[in-house]
Amino acid sequence: MIDKETQVVFINEKLKKLFNDLKSKNFEEEQLFYFLNRGFEDLKENPFCGVRIPKKLWPKEYVQKYQINNLWKYNLPNAWRLVYTIEFSKIKIVNIILEWFNHKEYNRRFRYN
Repeated sequence: MIDKETQVVFINEKLKKLFNDLKSKNFEEEQLFYFLNRGFEDLKENPFCGVRIPKKLWPKEYVQKYQINNLWKYNLPNAWRLVYTIEFSKIKIVNIILEWFNHKEYNRRFRYN
Protein backbone atom coordinates (compact mmCIF):
# COMPACT_ATOMS: atom_id res chain seq x y z
CA MET A 1 0.00 0.00 0.00
CA ILE A 2 1.17 3.52 -0.82
CA ASP A 3 1.36 5.89 2.16
CA LYS A 4 1.37 9.10 0.09
CA GLU A 5 -1.58 11.03 -1.27
CA THR A 6 -2.27 9.70 -4.76
CA GLN A 7 -4.12 11.53 -7.52
CA VAL A 8 -5.10 10.85 -11.10
CA VAL A 9 -5.26 13.87 -13.40
CA PHE A 10 -5.51 14.49 -17.14
CA ILE A 11 -2.63 16.05 -19.08
CA ASN A 12 -4.98 18.81 -20.29
CA GLU A 13 -8.58 19.99 -20.31
CA LYS A 14 -9.19 18.65 -23.82
CA LEU A 15 -8.48 15.09 -22.68
CA LYS A 16 -10.63 15.58 -19.58
CA LYS A 17 -13.52 16.72 -21.80
CA LEU A 18 -13.08 13.70 -24.10
CA PHE A 19 -13.29 11.46 -21.06
CA ASN A 20 -16.39 13.19 -19.66
CA ASP A 21 -18.08 13.10 -23.07
CA LEU A 22 -17.80 9.30 -23.14
CA LYS A 23 -20.50 8.88 -20.48
CA SER A 24 -23.25 10.33 -22.66
CA LYS A 25 -22.49 8.50 -25.89
CA ASN A 26 -23.30 5.03 -27.20
CA PHE A 27 -22.93 1.78 -25.27
CA GLU A 28 -19.31 1.14 -26.31
CA GLU A 29 -18.18 4.60 -25.22
CA GLU A 30 -20.08 4.38 -21.94
CA GLN A 31 -18.40 1.03 -21.37
CA LEU A 32 -14.99 2.61 -22.06
CA PHE A 33 -15.87 5.38 -19.56
CA TYR A 34 -16.52 2.67 -16.96
CA PHE A 35 -13.26 0.83 -17.82
CA LEU A 36 -11.25 4.06 -17.54
CA ASN A 37 -12.84 4.93 -14.20
CA ARG A 38 -11.99 1.51 -12.89
CA GLY A 39 -8.41 1.97 -14.11
CA PHE A 40 -8.19 5.37 -12.40
CA GLU A 41 -9.30 3.79 -9.13
CA ASP A 42 -6.64 1.08 -9.50
CA LEU A 43 -4.00 3.78 -10.12
CA LYS A 44 -5.11 5.65 -7.00
CA GLU A 45 -4.62 2.45 -5.00
CA ASN A 46 -1.27 1.63 -6.62
CA PRO A 47 0.21 4.18 -9.05
CA PHE A 48 2.73 1.59 -10.23
CA CYS A 49 0.21 -1.15 -11.10
CA GLY A 50 0.70 -0.65 -14.83
CA VAL A 51 3.60 -1.84 -16.96
CA ARG A 52 6.59 0.46 -17.29
CA ILE A 53 7.37 1.16 -20.95
CA PRO A 54 11.08 1.08 -21.82
CA LYS A 55 12.47 4.47 -22.81
CA LYS A 56 13.52 3.27 -26.27
CA LEU A 57 9.82 2.68 -27.08
CA TRP A 58 8.53 6.12 -25.99
CA PRO A 59 6.89 8.10 -28.78
CA LYS A 60 9.01 11.20 -29.48
CA GLU A 61 5.84 13.27 -29.33
CA TYR A 62 5.43 12.49 -25.63
CA VAL A 63 8.99 13.51 -24.81
CA GLN A 64 8.80 16.73 -26.83
CA LYS A 65 5.30 17.76 -25.87
CA TYR A 66 5.17 16.68 -22.22
CA GLN A 67 8.85 16.37 -21.18
CA ILE A 68 8.14 12.99 -19.57
CA ASN A 69 10.79 11.04 -17.68
CA ASN A 70 8.76 7.84 -17.23
CA LEU A 71 5.94 6.17 -19.13
CA TRP A 72 3.47 3.49 -18.09
CA LYS A 73 0.74 1.43 -19.73
CA TYR A 74 -2.33 0.08 -17.98
CA ASN A 75 -4.28 -2.63 -19.81
CA LEU A 76 -8.03 -2.15 -19.84
CA PRO A 77 -10.69 -4.68 -20.87
CA ASN A 78 -11.45 -5.22 -24.56
CA ALA A 79 -7.78 -4.56 -25.50
CA TRP A 80 -7.89 -0.85 -24.61
CA ARG A 81 -4.69 0.75 -23.32
CA LEU A 82 -4.28 3.67 -20.91
CA VAL A 83 -0.96 5.52 -21.11
CA TYR A 84 0.26 7.65 -18.23
CA THR A 85 3.29 9.18 -16.57
CA ILE A 86 3.97 9.55 -12.86
CA GLU A 87 5.19 12.59 -10.97
CA PHE A 88 5.94 12.32 -7.29
CA SER A 89 7.26 14.25 -4.34
CA LYS A 90 7.78 13.42 -0.68
CA ILE A 91 4.07 13.88 0.04
CA LYS A 92 2.18 13.16 -3.17
CA ILE A 93 2.08 10.88 -6.23
CA VAL A 94 0.29 12.11 -9.35
CA ASN A 95 -0.65 9.82 -12.23
CA ILE A 96 -0.98 11.99 -15.33
CA ILE A 97 -3.17 10.47 -18.03
CA LEU A 98 -1.74 11.12 -21.50
CA GLU A 99 -4.00 9.04 -23.76
CA TRP A 100 -6.06 5.92 -24.12
CA PHE A 101 -6.42 3.84 -27.26
CA ASN A 102 -7.75 0.66 -28.67
CA HIS A 103 -5.14 -1.99 -29.41
CA LYS A 104 -4.73 -1.05 -33.09
CA GLU A 105 -4.16 2.65 -32.31
CA TYR A 106 -1.79 1.74 -29.48
CA ASN A 107 0.29 -0.40 -31.85
CA ARG A 108 0.38 2.44 -34.36
CA ARG A 109 1.44 5.06 -31.75
CA PHE A 110 4.22 2.84 -30.43
CA ARG A 111 5.20 1.64 -33.94
CA TYR A 112 4.63 -2.04 -33.28
CA ASN A 113 3.44 -2.67 -36.84
